[in-house]
Amino acid sequence: MDARTMSTARRILREYGTTYAEEAGIRLRDAPSPLYRLLVLCVLFSAPIRAGTAVGAARELFAAGLRTPRAMADSAWQDRVDALGRAHYRRYDESTATALGAGAHVLLERWQGDLRRLRDEAGADPARVRELLQEVPRIGPTGADIFCREAQAVWPELRPFVDGRVRGAAADVGLPRTAKALAALVPARDFVRFTDGLVRVSLTHDAADRLRAA
Repeated sequence: MDARTMSTARRILREYGTTYAEEAGIRLRDAPSPLYRLLVLCVLFSAPIRAGTAVGAARELFAAGLRTPRAMADSAWQDRVDALGRAHYRRYDESTATALGAGAHVLLERWQGDLRRLRDEAGADPARVRELLQEVPRIGPTGADIFCREAQAVWPELRPFVDGRVRGAAADVGLPRTAKALAALVPARDFVRFTDGLVRVSLTHDAADRLRAA
């Protein structure tokens, strides 16, 4: 890769390289609770709402103790609505509270509340992981993509994973669009930070223009 391309990648990591899981307070590990909290974050991202609002809503839900499928399933619908409201997750608070409750029951019934069982059922097939995730209410292709983009940090069979938003953002700043080529630009340990950084660039006014002009 040429020096300009590598410089752009380093700058994205430096200025935008915080994962959304990190921002939501999730220390991602291959364990039931952090994987479930990542899924909750993806449910929140699946509504047409600002990313910062979705992250804030996740933090409110987790602060209320809703960190496992069992806790979510046992919680009162109004308590979920109230937590979302504290984060100003407006218009979609009631429907999302319903979806979170229903999704928790799906996880408990299908995978005993443990997304590692979903991974086992998928048999290390990324396409099957995406398909199974979409059995969860409110998780569609976009939500499944977000989950895979973050979870590749702990599920190596997903690597390197990029979605359409990442590819579009990469093209906007003059970087290659393929997962393999993007993965070659940064150390493997930083790839999720890099892909989320590209998403943040796409959501930040004038960020792509400033990176191209550098």
